[in-house]
Amino acid sequence: MGCSPRVLPRSAPGFPHEARALEQAAERQETERQETAQRLRAGSEQLSPAPGLLWTAASPRRSGPSAPRAAGGHPRSSRTCLLQKGLALVSPNGEQYDSLLHQLRDRMEEGCGETIYVVGMGSDGGDWGLEEKDMEASAATVRSMCEQVDADLITLRERNEAAGLVRDYLIRRRMGTCTVPIAMSTLLGVLTHGELDNGRGFARQKLFRHKHEMESGRTSSVGNDILGFDQEGQVVNKPDSHGGSLDWTKICEKSSKVITFIDLAGHEKYLKTTVFGMTGHLPDFCMLMVGSNAGIVGMTKEHLGLALALNVPVFVVVTKIDMCPANILQETLKLLQRLLKSPGCRKIPVLVQNKDDVIVTASNFSSERMCPIFQISNVSGENMDLLKMFLNLLSSRTSYHDDQPAEFQIDDTYSVPGVGTVVSGTTLRGLIRLNDTMLLGPDPLGSFIPIAVKSIHRKRMPVKEVRGGQTASFSLKKIKRSSIRKGMVMVSPRLCPQATWEFEAEILVLHHPTTISPRYQAMVHCGSIRQTATILSMNRDCLRTGDKASVHFRFIKTPEYLHCDQRLVFREGRTKAVGTITKLLQSTNNLPSNFKPPQIKMQSTKRAPPRKEDGTMAADDEVATIAQSATQSPKTGGGGRRRGGQRHKGKGQNSSTTSTAAPSSGIGGS
Repeated sequence: MGCSPRVLPRSAPGFPHEARALEQAAERQETERQETAQRLRAGSEQLSPAPGLLWTAASPRRSGPSAPRAAGGHPRSSRTCLLQKGLALVSPNGEQYDSLLHQLRDRMEEGCGETIYVVGMGSDGGDWGLEEKDMEASAATVRSMCEQVDADLITLRERNEAAGLVRDYLIRRRMGTCTVPIAMSTLLGVLTHGELDNGRGFARQKLFRHKHEMESGRTSSVGNDILGFDQEGQVVNKPDSHGGSLDWTKICEKSSKVITFIDLAGHEKYLKTTVFGMTGHLPDFCMLMVGSNAGIVGMTKEHLGLALALNVPVFVVVTKIDMCPANILQETLKLLQRLLKSPGCRKIPVLVQNKDDVIVTASNFSSERMCPIFQISNVSGENMDLLKMFLNLLSSRTSYHDDQPAEFQIDDTYSVPGVGTVVSGTTLRGLIRLNDTMLLGPDPLGSFIPIAVKSIHRKRMPVKEVRGGQTASFSLKKIKRSSIRKGMVMVSPRLCPQATWEFEAEILVLHHPTTISPRYQAMVHCGSIRQTATILSMNRDCLRTGDKASVHFRFIKTPEYLHCDQRLVFREGRTKAVGTITKLLQSTNNLPSNFKPPQIKMQSTKRAPPRKEDGTMAADDEVATIAQSATQSPKTGGGGRRRGGQRHKGKGQNSSTTSTAAPSSGIGGS
């Protein structure tokens, strides 16, 4: 993700010895957290803009994996847009109007085309509200600015305060599609298909990809689905009346905002797939599912710790509230809040119970401190409208620039009849157009080959270009699927890419049963890369749970394309570590001494020239002699596998002729 690693102490989620420490720490901080949550819900002084000014719901912008500050020099954690005193929306002059319009453009750029605008809020937390006449004048000014930036103005709520009216507006750019990837199948089936579950897994059947998933009810692979919203925030997903399938093309045509759901496995057996989905698909947010009847289990802490390690904001959805007794539900919520407040998480849990809570939490969610908690039922549909409203107000956390060199990471490959080789993945940065020539690699030798993009599909629709942050599929020219693997990249020739065998990383050991020492091997997850690496050296004698060190890694199979400041997950069994790449050490110019390039078998229609017994090439006259002697030789049948008597004499002669040419053909073809 490109940010500095979050230091998790020994009591962080995912460790078996954490319960007592978490309880003690939570009790000490209970009063402080409750007061903070109440201030956030009511609208604290720190989050209150000046009267009639902009209050953006956009998350901190990131112009790439490692960008720390926003344009204009303001910190990324800035959540408000404060203007000078005297600037108001009631009757602005020309200079004030230009300033308001300029800031609106900046905030919409920061929010990837959308933001929340609050009219009638005091900068000091007091004197909230405007008279009805002033409110209408302010609304007219905001509406005029929206026309200037080609955006729609949607009223979220209107409330009466002591001093007058306060309104919250959602401003969203027209004709744009904003995608927000999020990381249990039943909920996604209900959200995307618009039909409630029957309590026996009816909704989740529409998302499963394999037969064993339908039989067991467990997700084992990475699934994808989309949810579209129109300008008014209404869901546009309408499944086919016959098959019940979704037409992604129609959804994208009707939507002003599309959310991509990445359905990941929750069972411990498929943890490797879940880690790959989190690191390879680069989600903006993580939706953590908790069953109200099952409560907090071991994998809940595992997945929460993974999201925290990758610096992905988390919101929690508690399901099955229709079948759970009230006392069990309250116990689950109590344990969940205690876990989120623990020193390893340091979150501010907020139970979302009405639309006001939705607006406040969505506006401040990307600060990575607040953690909304939704209580829903997939059978009765209770509180489903609050969750949909929250998803509609979310904004992408990352901004990209089209002038950067293009880079695309591959997370899956296909062979489509009539089309050829197809690769799918995520565009990390830059702009990729149809018929562009990219460099594909690295191969087992660490080299990159030029490849042409024949066609591009995004959300199952043909497009002419894709930008940074968007997922897409490319049809490639003149290459076999067997030559491509997960973890390879397609980059612009301007980058002059080099593959790397060895690298250094600053890692934090989240859990290990004993100690880690040099020559220890484990699986490294870095983006779409998933390969075993060996620890060659480190700046400490050994590593235990909670230790942090600089470690020298080396891939054991093939070189990979890496960047400094990339986030990685290092795991093997119950061992887990996270970190950041700090230095690339060895390129493919210096291959390991024990590296053996793979032998490529090729079939050739040409027969290689025969050889003598000493291995030298035979001359033309000698070739005729060899052929004549082979024809006049007695039919002994000794050239093949003899299994009995005279029946195999003819076959033996044919086998003798073939075995003479086969080694030569193999040498010549390779």
